[in-house]
Amino acid sequence: MNPEDLKYTVEHEWVRTPGESPDSVRIGITDYAQDALGDIVYVSLPEVGESVSAGASIGELESTKSVSDVYAPISGEIVAANSALDATPELVNSDPYGEGWLFEIRPADAADVDALLSAEAYQASLDG
Repeated sequence: MNPEDLKYTVEHEWVRTPGESPDSVRIGITDYAQDALGDIVYVSLPEVGESVSAGASIGELESTKSVSDVYAPISGEIVAANSALDATPELVNSDPYGEGWLFEIRPADAADVDALLSAEAYQASLDG
């Protein structure tokens, strides 16, 4: 089950408010996504300070099955990237909602976060 306190995207990413700082949001991939990808062996993330646009491909997750793009769920500035994933990319599999987070964004517009999917709407998109 997807945590109720998060927002979601159709690209199987979650957004937690606030992130490490009160003006940022933390982003990762959902349990569904990590399960579909299989064992993650490499993570490429955006650079801190980079400006990103909602929907843009800003990184990659490489698994034993495939390479998958990571998308910016909202527009803003990258304020943190999870450097622990350089040495232990498998955290994305073992703890996708915790230690396996990917990056943090300072939103250009905080209302963009509110426009993302609720846990219920995300689950409905999976159930098809």
